[in-house]
Amino acid sequence: MTRLGYQIPNFTYPGVGPGDLFEAVARQAIEAEDSGFDTVLVMDHFYQLPMLGAHTNEMLECYTLLAGLAGRTSRVRLSSLVTGNTYRHPTLLAKIVTALDVVSKGRAQLGIGAGWFELEHESLGYEFGTFTDRFERLEEALQIIGPMLRGERPTLNGKWYAVRDAVNSPAPVGRIPIMIGGGGEKKTLRMVAQYADESNIICAVEDIPRKLAALDAHCERLGRDRNEITVSYQTSVCIAPTREQAEAELDAAIAHIPELAGRRAGVIVGGPVEVATAYSRLLETGVDGFTINAPANGHIDGRVALLGETLAPLIG
Repeated sequence: MTRLGYQIPNFTYPGVGPGDLFEAVARQAIEAEDSGFDTVLVMDHFYQLPMLGAHTNEMLECYTLLAGLAGRTSRVRLSSLVTGNTYRHPTLLAKIVTALDVVSKGRAQLGIGAGWFELEHESLGYEFGTFTDRFERLEEALQIIGPMLRGERPTLNGKWYAVRDAVNSPAPVGRIPIMIGGGGEKKTLRMVAQYADESNIICAVEDIPRKLAALDAHCERLGRDRNEITVSYQTSVCIAPTREQAEAELDAAIAHIPELAGRRAGVIVGGPVEVATAYSRLLETGVDGFTINAPANGHIDGRVALLGETLAPLIG
């Protein structure tokens, strides 16, 4: 499961056009693998998110991209962070993730969530529905996808999906872990306890203990061994050999993509010592690891490698 994951959330890089874009992404994945990251993750969106750029900015379809990265890496797990359940029928998603597992020789991971980006749904024709609708759909999807990934043949006549004796052949090469993204204490963390191997949470640092306590309570109520579940915490970073360089690179990124300015306060910025200190403190909250993105400078040669070399020793 994810202890140190590198997420690639944006594909708009200065001077990089469509013909060179995959190489810019693959270089980051290779640096991540070589420097100690255990997982490489990409977003499952078709439009860029408003906090990372204009919705018209570049966005690659996640599973096609992950399959390409499988050919450039050999050890890291490959995952979305996270798949929008509303974008694919669960039986199709089970087949896609299994194909990724076969292509990568057993390195696929399923990250999944209820979906939330309304503009993307309305513009591209995906049914959005209510908050309750999306979570009902997610739970039904998990009752189909999980069994299919385990070699079972689920039948479900649900409110949102109906399948009968659903076959998934070929089977995955190995066991595909399931990560659920989100920190909702009533619905999301309950589904983690019931269906998943990993919880990926995004929240204020001071809220982490409450999220962990909620997950503990759901596990106890459902009879699930809490030790079976890994909790990773989503963060953003801008690292460089010196703090001054890191700040300059963040400023340059904001000048190129003004929307990043709104994220500045939440980005860990600094040289290796400062970044390592910040993540050491985060580990004290009780999380097991991190998913980390570097939207400001991850595309610069050597930055992902520096990040992995800085943080891998902390994870052990």
